[in-house]
Amino acid sequence: MAEAGTESGRRLRADAEKNRRRLLTIARAALDADGDATMKAIARAAGVGQGTIYRHFPTRGALLVEVYQDEFADLLAASRTLADARPPVEALRAWLDHLAAFGRRKRALAQALDAATQAELHHQQYDRTMVAIDMLLSRGIASGELREDARAGDLIALASFLWHLETASDPRITRLLDLVVDAFRRH
Repeated sequence: MAEAGTESGRRLRADAEKNRRRLLTIARAALDADGDATMKAIARAAGVGQGTIYRHFPTRGALLVEVYQDEFADLLAASRTLADARPPVEALRAWLDHLAAFGRRKRALAQALDAATQAELHHQQYDRTMVAIDMLLSRGIASGELREDARAGDLIALASFLWHLETASDPRITRLLDLVVDAFRRH
């Protein structure tokens, strides 16, 4: 797999990287609207020819993997941004909203990725996700707002309902995430 920001492993010129990032952003939006969006539809939405999109992403699968990785990077960045900007419990709760949105997108993208690619992406993400959760929980424990026995694995187990519900429309999501956070509060 080529490194992000590269074509076949070589660094892109600044303008080519800007175009690539723009295509990735448009692809994310198109795939959010329609998980089956084609390369042709994405190229059309970007106002470029199909050759341009294929120059950056040689296959639809390669594009999907990049979208998936880009969204995961945003999820991790949100943990730090929220931790820096909000009180610990509020940051944790807001991050869980980001996790729910990521889960919805992940489900849509996973349908288009083969099992081996899904497994590889999951393994790459698991440890990094646990680090982000540990950081959020540690801040809450240190502030005295969260239980001292709060663990990332427990939070993931409790929040795993997200993978079974339609996170875009199920009205229970907010209440259930509130319950998860309440389970970790020091009472």
